[in-house]
Amino acid sequence: MKRKGALLGIVLITVLAIIWLTKGQDLSLAGLRGQLAALEDWRAAHAIPFAVGFFALYIGVTALSLPFAVWMTLAAGAMFGLFWGLVIVSFASTLGATLAFLSARYFLRDWVRARLGQRAAAIEQGLARDGAFYLFTLRLIPVVPFFAVNLLMGLTPLPALTYYWVSQVGMLAATVVYVNAGTQLGQLDSLSGIASPTLLASFALLGLFPWIARGILGVVKRRKVYARWRRPARFDRNLVVIGAGAAGLVSSYIAAAAQAKVTLVEQHKMGGDCLNYGCVPSKALLRSAKLAHQMRHADALGLTAATPEFSFARVMARVQQVIADIAPHDSVDRYNGLGVDVLQGHARLIDPWTVEIALADGQTRRLTTRSIILATGAAPFVPPLPGIDDVGYLTSDTLWDALGDAEQPPARLVVLGGGPIGTELAQAFARLGSQVTQVEMAPRLMLREDPEVSALVQASLERDGVQVLTGHRALRCGVTDGAKWIELDHAGETRRIGFDALLVAVGRSPRLTGFGLEELGIPTDRVIETNAWLETLYPNILAAGDVAGPYQFTHTASHQAWFATVNALFGTFKRFKADYRVIPWATFTDPEVARVGLSESEAIARNIPYEVTRYDIDDLDRAIADGTTTGFVKVLTVPGRDRILGVTLVGAHAADLIAEFVLAMKHGLGLGKILGTIHIYPTLAEANKYAAGAWRRAHVNPRLLALAARFHRWRRG
Repeated sequence: MKRKGALLGIVLITVLAIIWLTKGQDLSLAGLRGQLAALEDWRAAHAIPFAVGFFALYIGVTALSLPFAVWMTLAAGAMFGLFWGLVIVSFASTLGATLAFLSARYFLRDWVRARLGQRAAAIEQGLARDGAFYLFTLRLIPVVPFFAVNLLMGLTPLPALTYYWVSQVGMLAATVVYVNAGTQLGQLDSLSGIASPTLLASFALLGLFPWIARGILGVVKRRKVYARWRRPARFDRNLVVIGAGAAGLVSSYIAAAAQAKVTLVEQHKMGGDCLNYGCVPSKALLRSAKLAHQMRHADALGLTAATPEFSFARVMARVQQVIADIAPHDSVDRYNGLGVDVLQGHARLIDPWTVEIALADGQTRRLTTRSIILATGAAPFVPPLPGIDDVGYLTSDTLWDALGDAEQPPARLVVLGGGPIGTELAQAFARLGSQVTQVEMAPRLMLREDPEVSALVQASLERDGVQVLTGHRALRCGVTDGAKWIELDHAGETRRIGFDALLVAVGRSPRLTGFGLEELGIPTDRVIETNAWLETLYPNILAAGDVAGPYQFTHTASHQAWFATVNALFGTFKRFKADYRVIPWATFTDPEVARVGLSESEAIARNIPYEVTRYDIDDLDRAIADGTTTGFVKVLTVPGRDRILGVTLVGAHAADLIAEFVLAMKHGLGLGKILGTIHIYPTLAEANKYAAGAWRRAHVNPRLLALAARFHRWRRG
């Protein structure tokens, strides 16, 4: 880094020295003509060396971004004529521009990336895709200083070879104009004779040409995509939404609020997976399990500890009651009342504008629509494990009905998977009395989090009685003499574990089949392939939620739904790219784990410079009073600055406390703003303020402290 600074200093000193030395030179057209006349005899006697020297000098001027390129271009036309002047200037200017581009990349790119933090990745991704196009457009508009283009593009991931040839082609038009003007140098009175408003306006229009061409190509591409389909003359609906989970509900709500005619189709239950099988029932179960845990450990709060007595069937009945209490929020009646036409049945795409719905009563209905949103969600993934069907298994979708009438939870439960779902349910069932074994193939639980988070969560589970087996790969399942077992491999050694119930929680797979995507040729891999606007191969068919990725959270599904709906209804006039810059999530173990932005592991893997500020919750007054001192706040910031790159929060109510950091990151607020915000005492939220205070203490200037001490000594006399 010091070497870069020294080299950059030398370059800047050189540039300033050259500008200072030429300060008194006559840079008017008359002065240029005089200087060229003085060089004419030498040029005539040494034509080739003169041309080579001029070529090298032009490269140097451009590489150093000196303000003499226009004069040298005119001089090239005057001395070498249009053809050779154009050849010399075109190649010299491009080589010099490329050197300036590479210099900016070498000296400044790492510094700029560190300043931008996570935003740099999104910018670089866009430029990697469209950088050549933007560069070509800028090169066609000489109103934008070329030296500025050289320096700015050097901060991007654009390959140097691409930069070279795009610049070579893009600058050609302006180079021709200025070299040709140089051939007529004797007739020019001022630069306005070259760069007249009319000429500059023409270049500006020329710069719009790539955008116009791109639009035309887009239209041609769309026509090609839709070529084999016949578009209806009229449409029954503005929008049809397939799937009534979080993404589908929000999409249809927004469309109805915008006065569009919208139909929402759901094959199974309104509210989707989150209400019926995921977020809601699991949190209801976790609450019962937590109370059972608190009863066993009531002595920690000065009360008499007690073994909870309960009927597991009543616990599960409460889970179903919680679902029933929330269900009206997502019900058919509510959405019909909002102006949404809700149909219960299975939807299938017939063509890009026609949806066929097999209704629950056995009838079939077809609707034509201008746009379609696919929000079909995801289902638990069940690995093709030999014998798994023979032993039977539960998933996060099926366990609620399968165990709904059981008086006791499974005596021996194996949980396959160490992600958020598996970890939450393993802890819940252990606290409700099951002997739980959790199996994870990876070396640790919750692999997306930092190792210290995984270790803390694993320790908590083990205190609750969960046997955590990381680094174990499931090989097969079977039944021997009526006893169920699963065989595991660990570092080449196999072992069998008996169980009464097997819960598979190794992830969720998007629902992609049965909706006509194959017949329409809509690409799918792990998810439906969409662009930045959530459009599929057909721009009027969009996707949102788990089926679109890249996240499988209810809140991101709702977030995507806004972009998908607005683009579906108004994309002809204005489209919005889905924004994933600040995405929070949480795992509702005890203690809870919440995160937004970068983890420390991700920052290391992506070579992003960062500082860590940590505040341990065992020092927080409210946590001490509540007996919830396990956890910490860890904030990653840009080195030397309070701008937040990411936050990991572990502790009681972490999922609620993270909201302050989400707001700060979304709106560009640093830790200084959090420190300056009044937090009620005593609350858990003070942990956020104390973390910000820890950052401030670590960044106090020692010289200022010493100066303050001297000042106060002086004041004391």
